[in-house]
Amino acid sequence: MEKNLDLIITENLKREIEQSGMKKSDIAKAIGVSSATVSQYLSGRAQPTLATLSKLCSFIDCSADDILNIKKV
Repeated sequence: MEKNLDLIITENLKREIEQSGMKKSDIAKAIGVSSATVSQYLSGRAQPTLATLSKLCSFIDCSADDILNIKKV
């Protein structure tokens, strides 16, 4: 059974944020959201907008392709 895209995004966000070593509060400040919102992203209760995802990827130095599970064919 294939995983839901929201679940995949949540798992990928968790992995990339953990690998960055950044604190949720620092990430939140840098991307213009609250720490609670970052927690919601990590728990799967919310998904970032594309603009916020772009800021997040830039701040933690990861690819949006990795977060969105985009595979090149």
